[in-house]
Amino acid sequence: MQIEQLKPIIEAALLASSQPMTVHQLGDLFNEADDVDHGQIARVLEALADDCAGRGIELKQVASGFRYQVRQEVHPWITRMWTEKPSRYSRALLETLALIAYRQPITRPEIEQIRGVVVSTNIIKTMEEREWIRVVGYRDVPGKPALFGTTRAFLDYFNLKSLDQLPPLSEIRDMEDPQLRFEQEPLPVRAVRDLPIDPDGEIPTDDADADDTTDIMADAPAPAASPGSGESGSHMSPSVEIPTSTADEAAPPAADVEPDAAEQDTEEYRA
Repeated sequence: MQIEQLKPIIEAALLASSQPMTVHQLGDLFNEADDVDHGQIARVLEALADDCAGRGIELKQVASGFRYQVRQEVHPWITRMWTEKPSRYSRALLETLALIAYRQPITRPEIEQIRGVVVSTNIIKTMEEREWIRVVGYRDVPGKPALFGTTRAFLDYFNLKSLDQLPPLSEIRDMEDPQLRFEQEPLPVRAVRDLPIDPDGEIPTDDADADDTTDIMADAPAPAASPGSGESGSHMSPSVEIPTSTADEAAPPAADVEPDAAEQDTEEYRA
């Protein structure tokens, strides 16, 4: 049979089937008299996929075979045909399913160790009822815990042909969880009382704290400072005042003062 004769037959078979069909299953539609091989069916499937370009449906190959399905671009409008809301799965279920998909075969205690919480029995039961996971064996350790793995139904549901089409773990780690976005508001400034005075901090401006600070600073040795300048030493707190310095001494020397006179004043002050 020619490809043009095979196209309507295979297209009708895919639309009539409730499950994806493989090339072998499509080949069973023909007998020896039809003289149709798997190579011809594969070429027909490619031609049908090309015919879907620009249409609202597409011919997609998943784990169980080929099927016609609605394109993702028009899916929001098609979902309005059904009144029931789509299923929403909890974060715990999706995390458990992801661990099984990426770490399979894996036991329930291993999942709990990774997640840090106990896996609910309802989560395992829900995934088994949907035929997303199944028991593929038992770990040879005390207790013989069951080993879980994914099924073809899992791949079909998530529109995957094989596990190789799962996104790499590196891409998943780079994804930012929108629920974790938040703006951190600055904390209000609070005055700390009855604590040792920070030598690099500022002296409080209120009267009570100023009196206490003055008493403390009176007992402390005065830091050294250069005469003839209004700046303190490099190790001196910027808020500490030198009681021996006056406004006249703190003022910078006039421009018409000779260098020798400035040095003489400095020596006299030090004496």
